[in-house]
Amino acid sequence: MIIAALQLENHWWQSDASRLEDHLHSIVHTIRDYREGELNPPTLEHVDQWIKQFDKSVQLPMAREIDHVLAKTYYSRKRVLELLGRIASNERIAGEDPKDYWVKANFLRIQKQGKSQVELLDLFDTVLQDKYGFKTESCGVLEGDFVYLDDVMFSGERIQKDLTVWIKNDAPTHATVHVIVFVTHKLALYQVVQRLKPLSNKKNITIKFWDAPGGTLENRKAFREDSEVLWPSELYDDERFTEYLAGDHKFPFEPRQAGGKLGPFSSEEGRQLLEREFTLAGFKVRSSHKTFAMKNRPLGFSNFGLGFGSMVVTYRNCPNTAPLALWWGVNPNQWHPLFERNRHNRD
Repeated sequence: MIIAALQLENHWWQSDASRLEDHLHSIVHTIRDYREGELNPPTLEHVDQWIKQFDKSVQLPMAREIDHVLAKTYYSRKRVLELLGRIASNERIAGEDPKDYWVKANFLRIQKQGKSQVELLDLFDTVLQDKYGFKTESCGVLEGDFVYLDDVMFSGERIQKDLTVWIKNDAPTHATVHVIVFVTHKLALYQVVQRLKPLSNKKNITIKFWDAPGGTLENRKAFREDSEVLWPSELYDDERFTEYLAGDHKFPFEPRQAGGKLGPFSSEEGRQLLEREFTLAGFKVRSSHKTFAMKNRPLGFSNFGLGFGSMVVTYRNCPNTAPLALWWGVNPNQWHPLFERNRHNRD
């Protein structure tokens, strides 16, 4: 009890500046392997420069909430390896003899855009080698299942396009395909299943989408009150916001009702803070670049509303479905990104 009281007392007297610095240090620690080998390691100065682009009054609560969220939504290389290890030993996928299952499996290398599949298979090689003594390239027999492995399903367009081409041109007349990702979004899953079903049925292909070990996040409009991505619950009193909403949108923004699922957020208050600040910062970023594509919406690349709103980031890259304020940075004089995005390594 005495120790707890002393800890509380120290926290009570800690200044806002000190608390802010603690959260920034924690963020640096969380994202320390972001694009390791491509960029300089993230530093306190880097994260501090990013947070200072927001109003001083919100910097501490924003840093606190970002610290909390990224601890859940940032996927380091170590964390990805752990998830792949769980997949490799998952009896629901591989049965009672995972070693026999994987050595017979045919791993698809059919991704047309991006490098995530190739790099994930390289990591899975590490897992299979450690557990069973072989790698994916030595696997595969005629009667084996097919495996499509990737990291995160955001819109699902890439998986849909890849499997569509494969089913039409290369798939056997009868096959089972396991689609395995470590995070997915419910709208993407629904759309991919619906779009692939007619083609797969025509060619007698069974496609199984497995529960993502990192979670399946709600982002369907009909369930927006339980959304687990950024989805503002109010209309903001901002000229750029009002002008944006007045534009011609095929899928206009509709606010969620506050009080549903929190997802990765610490509280409704913390969530609303990020939603407001990232939305308004997104408009600021958009206004600084005259040729911004409409799909690059304030909360991320999307056909819908204010943007996709994902807070999922991997050590490989930050997706363009995340808020612009996290990754946009063509001109450093316009905006300093927290996650400098590799635009050639499409996710």
